[in-house]
Amino acid sequence: MVTCSQVWNSQLLVDAATKPRRRSVATLHHRISPLEACGWTIRNDTIKSCPSPTGARRETTSSLRAANHCCGLHLTLYDTVDASREMATAAANRTGPPGQPDIAYTPNWDTYQERIKRRQETEKINGTLPDGFPQKLESSLAWTGATVTDQYDWSYELNQSELEEIQEALDYFKSQNKSLGDISQLTFPLPKLHPRLRSISADVHNGHGFKVVRGIPIDKYTREENVIIYAGIASHVANIRGRQDHEHNGRPADVVLAHVKDLSTHADAKNIGSPAYTTEKQVFHTDAGDVIALFALAAADEGGESFLSSSWTVYNELAATRPDLIRTLAEPWDVDEADESSEFLTSCRFGKTGPPGYTPRPLLYHQPAGEKGPERVIIQYARRSFTGYWGLPRSADIPAITEAQAEALDAVHFTAEKHALALEFRPGDIQFVNNLSIFHARGGFRDSLEKQRHLIRLWLRDEELHWDTPAALQSRWDRVYGNVTAETQVFPLEPSIRSASSGIKTKQDALPLSSAAVAISA
Repeated sequence: MVTCSQVWNSQLLVDAATKPRRRSVATLHHRISPLEACGWTIRNDTIKSCPSPTGARRETTSSLRAANHCCGLHLTLYDTVDASREMATAAANRTGPPGQPDIAYTPNWDTYQERIKRRQETEKINGTLPDGFPQKLESSLAWTGATVTDQYDWSYELNQSELEEIQEALDYFKSQNKSLGDISQLTFPLPKLHPRLRSISADVHNGHGFKVVRGIPIDKYTREENVIIYAGIASHVANIRGRQDHEHNGRPADVVLAHVKDLSTHADAKNIGSPAYTTEKQVFHTDAGDVIALFALAAADEGGESFLSSSWTVYNELAATRPDLIRTLAEPWDVDEADESSEFLTSCRFGKTGPPGYTPRPLLYHQPAGEKGPERVIIQYARRSFTGYWGLPRSADIPAITEAQAEALDAVHFTAEKHALALEFRPGDIQFVNNLSIFHARGGFRDSLEKQRHLIRLWLRDEELHWDTPAALQSRWDRVYGNVTAETQVFPLEPSIRSASSGIKTKQDALPLSSAAVAISA
C-alpha cells in the first residue's frame, strides 16, 4: 500500500519510474498547484503536508503503476515515461530572459513577501500616485466579493416565454440558410427579451461589470444550434464579435469563437502556452477586448470555479497602501508580443526566439472624466506575458522584468484574490464580463469520463455602450475587432489550441501528455 506521505515525502512521485530522470519538486508544483484548494500545504515550492487519506483508494502494481485518490485528486504514475517526461520537464523549466526575477506563472506568497521586505530595505520607494490619478474610484464597478451578492443580483434566469422566443429565433435563423457570421440582432430576433439583454449590457458596462444568464437547455440542441443560440443572445448584449485567432485548419480566417477545454491529454506540452487548455488554475488576468462572454457546455466533475474580481477595487487598495505600485503599473512594460502595429497574421509570436518581439506599453491607464464618460481606470494584463507558461516561455530576446514589476504582478494577483467572487458554472450559463474593469481567474479542476469542463468564448464590443480604448491599446484592439466581416467569420465546433497560445513546435513526434510519467488532473 502506498500512503500519501510515501508518495510525497519519499519522492516516489519523482523517482519511482526512472531513477536517472529526476524531476524537481518545483517542477512538480507547477503541475499540482490546485492541490492547495484540496487541503495540501505548499510553501516555497515544497510540499509540507497533505490532507487525511481517510477513505482514499490506493493500489500499486509490480510495474510501479500507482493510483492515488485524495480529495478528488486523480494521480497516476506510469512506467512509460521517457520522452514525454523529459519534454514536459523541459517545458516547465524554461525561465525566460537573463536577469529575470524569481517569479513564476503560479504566484508564491512567501516569495512575494520576501520581495516586499527586500525592496523596502534596499530601495527608495516613491510613495505618491502619478499626477492626476484618483486617490479612490467611487463606483458600483468597485466592489468586493464579500458583499457584492448582497447588493447586486448577478444572475438572470430565463423564463419559459423567453426560452420559447429563443427557439423561434433559432428556427428563423436556420430558415434563412445564412452563414454563422450573419448572426445578429436582425437575423436572431428577440423582441421580448431584447430590452432585458440591453439592460444586462448596461450592467456590464456601467453597473457592476458582470452578469450571468442562466437556463439554456443545451441538451435539447446540437453543438451548432447551441453556438447559434449563444451568438444570437450575445449579439443583443454586445453586437460586435472580435477575432480570437487568425487561422483555421491551416488557412487564414477570422476565428471568432474559442473553446476553453482541457487538451493536455491530447497535445504536446511544448504546444500548450496557456492554462486555458489544461486543468490547472488560471491566475487573475484580462483577455483582449471589451466584453468577455463564456458559455458553459459542460461543467467539470469537480472544481473549475470562475473567479471574478474588480480591478477598480484592486486599484483603490493599492492606491491607498502602495501608490508606488500604481506608478509602476502605469509606466511602460516590455510586453512579450510582436510589434502591435503589425498585421495580426504575423504578430502572434509570444515566447518565440528571434528578433525582439515586444511592445513597451503600460498595464494601467487613467481616463479623466469628460464628455465621453466618467473617470475610469483600465488595467490590461496577462501574467504569463511576463513569466511565460509551459511551452511559451518569456522570450530570452527581450529585457527581463524588474523587481518592482515582479512585485506589482504579485500585488495585483493577491489583492484581486482577496476581493474575489467565486461563481460556479452550470451547463447552460452565459457569463458576460467587462474585461476593462474586472479580472477573471479559474480554479483547478478534475474531469471524468462523464463530465468534462467545456466553455466556448466570444470577445465582444457594444457599438452603443463601449468604453474609449486607450491609445496604447488601440492597435491591439484593431487586431481583435478590425475588418472582421460576416463572410470571414469562423465558428469552430470542436476544440483546438489557438495559434497565439501554441508553444514551440518541433519536427520530432512526441508522446501525448496522457503517456507522461506523471499525469495529474486536479
